[in-house]
Amino acid sequence: MEIFDLSEELYDKSVLVTGSSRGIGRAIAELFLARGAKVAFNGRDAKYLSNLVESLQTCRAISVPGDVTCPDKAQLIVRQVISKFSKIDILVCNVGSGRSVLAGEETYADWLTSLHKNFFSITNIVESAKNSLTHSKGCIICISSICGVEYVPGAPLTYSVAKSALNTYVRGVSRSLGVHGVRINAVAPGNIIFPGSTWDKKINNNPDSVQNMLDHEVALSRLGKPEEIAEVVYWLASSSSSFCTGSIFVADGGQIRCWK
Repeated sequence: MEIFDLSEELYDKSVLVTGSSRGIGRAIAELFLARGAKVAFNGRDAKYLSNLVESLQTCRAISVPGDVTCPDKAQLIVRQVISKFSKIDILVCNVGSGRSVLAGEETYADWLTSLHKNFFSITNIVESAKNSLTHSKGCIICISSICGVEYVPGAPLTYSVAKSALNTYVRGVSRSLGVHGVRINAVAPGNIIFPGSTWDKKINNNPDSVQNMLDHEVALSRLGKPEEIAEVVYWLASSSSSFCTGSIFVADGGQIRCWK
């Protein structure tokens, strides 16, 4: 029998987290679930996602596989969530990928791939869920990146441009969504480590190099954890942030504009 603190503000809210089979997305989905929300987990690997949700052993979590970079599939995902939960109160847009070629070597296909993964994956699902969110007076939180806030040396250019477009979208669409009582914000994480992540591989291959980078470029001299980003997202979904919309919240340990 699951026991929840019924005083939790977001208890029994219906939440859809895209890209929630691993990493930051999974941490976000599991935090909402732990605090009593009903959560739809999403990812492209249907079998992996089903096994993950089954392992949680709760009827409050459902598996909704699908690729949100495709508009039709994004609409299907939303319809499936509504058929199970009757509505969507909170939408967390987490799909994205920083994998790309070196700056200056981008092809048209590289640009298109990055835009689909890091920009259209958000606009597709937001448009699909907009009516439900309008009805519930819900909110949207997008996972962006510090690479979209300012230039980060070494960051893939296609990724940085796509995340910059996402940040502009969040600021701009907040006006039209706000008319309907829907808030939208973004969280821009810095370097986050979790099993299988880029930083997990880098720190295993060359821990001294990673620590040297952190000491020189990050005020807190460490990598972040998915759970830390999840807490920021949870706050943005709560009434504690009720006057916040169209904003980009940086959570990077003090990396951007940090000089040591």
